[in-house]
Amino acid sequence: MSKRPSPISATVDFDADGVQHGFFKLPISNDESAWGAVMIPVTVVKNGEGPSALLTGGNHGDEYEGITALLKLANTLKAEDVKGRVIIVPMMNMPAAQVGRRTSPMDGGNLNRSFPGDPDGNVTEKIADYFTRTLVPLVDVVLDLHSGGRTLDIIPFAASHLLDDKEKQRLAVEGAKAFGAPTAMLMFELDAAKLFDTAVESQGKIFVATELGGGGTSTPESLAITERGVRNFLIHYGLTKGELTPPETSQIYMDMPDAACYVQSEHTGLLELTLALGDAVKEGEVIARVYDMTRTGADPVEYRAARDGVLIARRFPSLVNMGDTIAVIGVVVDSLD
Repeated sequence: MSKRPSPISATVDFDADGVQHGFFKLPISNDESAWGAVMIPVTVVKNGEGPSALLTGGNHGDEYEGITALLKLANTLKAEDVKGRVIIVPMMNMPAAQVGRRTSPMDGGNLNRSFPGDPDGNVTEKIADYFTRTLVPLVDVVLDLHSGGRTLDIIPFAASHLLDDKEKQRLAVEGAKAFGAPTAMLMFELDAAKLFDTAVESQGKIFVATELGGGGTSTPESLAITERGVRNFLIHYGLTKGELTPPETSQIYMDMPDAACYVQSEHTGLLELTLALGDAVKEGEVIARVYDMTRTGADPVEYRAARDGVLIARRFPSLVNMGDTIAVIGVVVDSLD
């Protein structure tokens, strides 16, 4: 049984040349607006025939590097600088972005756990469905800009995934490298079934994701890496002209082989990390301690690395609950091939 058409409509014409600023409009009805709409800003820059790219930020509403970089790009990218079409959506989950939260205040939905979506579902599922069935089929390549948000801090990297289609994997890996972050990653996802990544890759499109900092803020450094990376991405896939700008130091390649890369807390308390982001770690080394805050005189619980590698992500708040990821370890490799 086929799904009904999306209730979301666009105020832009995806086939028209030039620069258009508009909205995706999702009808809603609530106590504040009986006949209202969620308005998701979008910019389309098109110039003749050529490849088509979708650039997205704000999949989670508290990840600001991508949101800021794409708002700036939407203000500056000119049609004459483009060959083909660039669709820019700085805030995919607009309700979450407006309140600075990972999830939507309208339904509690985590957009990046809601794909492929449902046109008859809640607000978050309707947004996911529109991207899956309307936007992704229009494009050849997708760049989804993430960072750690309020609860994680992550070394800046661009990432691709292991795919059954090795040619598509190669093209995505090359895009992740070309982004020009300090690190290029072959990323392992704990639960990929409902990710935007999977919705894009299942349609045979090239997908590159990023993690570019975190802590619920951005810095001049993280924004510089993000803006450079977006520019490089467009150049690499033939949408704009120019020379790729490499990272300031030699790019590091990393792999995340399996779930053992993730260290998750089995306790609630106060977190002490013994390493800084980017530090090397040895298997068996203590990387974190969790202290019981309900009493004194209790020894902390120690967490040890399950493999050699590098600390690539850490929990940002010092308060930790059972089940929280407190550290992620990546493995340096010679090649991502």
